[in-house]
Amino acid sequence: MYIGSMSDRGYAIKDQFGVHFLTFSVVQWVDVFSRKEYADIVVESLKFCQEKKGLKIHAWCIMSNHVHLILSTSAPNKLSDVLRDFKKFTSNKIIEAISENTRESRRNWMLWIFKSAGEENNRNKDHQFWQQENHPVECDTNEILESKIKYLHENPVRAGLVRYEQDYVYSSGIDYYTNEKGLLDIVFV
Repeated sequence: MYIGSMSDRGYAIKDQFGVHFLTFSVVQWVDVFSRKEYADIVVESLKFCQEKKGLKIHAWCIMSNHVHLILSTSAPNKLSDVLRDFKKFTSNKIIEAISENTRESRRNWMLWIFKSAGEENNRNKDHQFWQQENHPVECDTNEILESKIKYLHENPVRAGLVRYEQDYVYSSGIDYYTNEKGLLDIVFV
C-alpha cells in the first residue's frame, strides 16, 4: 500500500524537526476507533515510534474517526519519514485486525469502504485506510502551540464523550490537567 508523500497536496512539512500539529482522518470518516482494539493499535504504534524512531509526542487524542497529534523528532529521524511509516504500518495492521475480527459487526462494510477507496487511488495496491491529507501546522509560536493543545484536548468534550479533558483515556488530557500519567509518554514544550 502506497501512502504518498506529505507534499502531495501542498501541505509539506518544511521544518522536519519542528513541532507540528497533524490530523490523520480515516477514509469516509469511518468510526473505526469506537472499538478499543483498533485504537490500541494506534497507541502501540506511537509507542514503537517513540522508542525506535525518535518520535516526540507533545499532545495527542484519538477520536472515533481521526487522530490529532502534536509531534516532533530529533535528527536523523525526519518527521515526514516517521509519519509515512506510522501511517503505512497502522493502515495494514488495523485492516488486518478488522479482517480477522469475527465479532466485528461492521467488518464487511468497513473492508468494502477501504477497498473502494484504495481502488479509486492509483497510489494504492489494495486498501486505503487513512485519508492522504495531514494538514501539518507548524507550532512555531507559543500562541499556536497552546491553541492546538487546547483544541485537541477539547475534542472529546465537544463530542460529548466526557465532561472534562482529563477523563478521556485516549488523549494526553490526563497528563496536562492532572498529576497522573496517560497511555503515552509526553514531552512537554
